[in-house]
Amino acid sequence: MIVVNDLTKTYNGTAVLNIEELQIPSGQSFGLVGNNGAGKTTFFSLLLDLVRPTSGYIVNNEVMVNKSEEWKPFTSAFIDESFLIGYLTPEEYFYLVGELRGWNRADVDTFLKKYELFFNGEILKKQKYLRDLSKGNQKKAGIVAALIGDPEVVILDEPFANLDPTTQIRLKEIIRELAGANGVTVLISSHDLIHVTEVCKRIVVLDKGEITRDIQTAPETLKELESFFAG
Repeated sequence: MIVVNDLTKTYNGTAVLNIEELQIPSGQSFGLVGNNGAGKTTFFSLLLDLVRPTSGYIVNNEVMVNKSEEWKPFTSAFIDESFLIGYLTPEEYFYLVGELRGWNRADVDTFLKKYELFFNGEILKKQKYLRDLSKGNQKKAGIVAALIGDPEVVILDEPFANLDPTTQIRLKEIIRELAGANGVTVLISSHDLIHVTEVCKRIVVLDKGEITRDIQTAPETLKELESFFAG
């Protein structure tokens, strides 16, 4: 379970995040939506200890993330292409992540076979560096790398952006399987309300850094969100 308590982040005297209380149960597919500047990426950055909170804390499976690194072995993320190492090929990058997660090359090769359809023949054995791939293919590589090592918590920021429709559909299947049969806690932020309502069992709306909606996804959720953002 992820527990947030009195969490704030302030830059130059301006509060960009203010979450009094939030709990995300283990195994939940959790969506975070909001306009630009709502605080979505700031929240994920705090959850990954990329920035420190001004006050309050986040606990990830009983580990306070800004006090200990013990959450790292079971938590993984892909936020943007800065998470990649551009001068490596995808294969080199996957093997490196696997080594960090305690997997050998055979383990990684077996794992990658599950994602051949998702890669669509555009990632492996192309003799290209990650920096030379398209934005969409960089995202494919980053997302799959985030799943190496069977993490218990997976954090994806705007995972559907830059992906073609076929890949978006396949990604939704991957997310459903992770949070369903595999019991992984999946946290997603997205501007695409349709995709989020299709894959997330719960959706939280951030507005100017504060939670304004906390919704258990239902057939009417998409219309509710559209009405909210329409003003």
